[in-house]
Amino acid sequence: MITALWVMIAIAVVLGVVLGYSAIRFRVEGNPLVEKIDAVLPQTQCGQCGFPGCKPYAEAIARGEADINLCPPGGEEGIHKLAELLGVEPKPFGADRQPRAKAVAFIDENTCIGCTLCIQACPVDAIAGAAKQMHTIIAAECTGCELCVAPCPVDCISMQPIPEKPATWKWKYPVIPLRQKQ
Repeated sequence: MITALWVMIAIAVVLGVVLGYSAIRFRVEGNPLVEKIDAVLPQTQCGQCGFPGCKPYAEAIARGEADINLCPPGGEEGIHKLAELLGVEPKPFGADRQPRAKAVAFIDENTCIGCTLCIQACPVDAIAGAAKQMHTIIAAECTGCELCVAPCPVDCISMQPIPEKPATWKWKYPVIPLRQKQ
């Protein structure tokens, strides 16, 4: 019994050493630029840029296959941050990708049939509910990507603009820091 236990411990140690060595030896380095670009993007995973999410869009920007002006949820602020990060001039949005007013989804609770199609479509889990039960939006989590609107069979989901008040207002232009005297 004790011998079997020592054999299992020895096997575990050997496998642990082999896996540890393999993790170090065969580590795949990610592109640090992709990580920086991805950190600037709004993480709505909405696909409005033409890519399936923010990470693939960041990878395309890093490879030079996509422009920095394709993300409507990021707005002008996102374009300016990406331009600053990449050292290029900011570009205006294309005609087909104009930024919209910030909005959150709203579910008409009297019409909702509890089909869960909107829950499945939401990339950020901002919809609470269960099958055959009324659903509701967690407004603080909703990114306004509109992916929940199309699958709804009873059209009970609408986008409500977020009113601009001091708590939700943001400066539309990048803040340029003053040069410090040295």
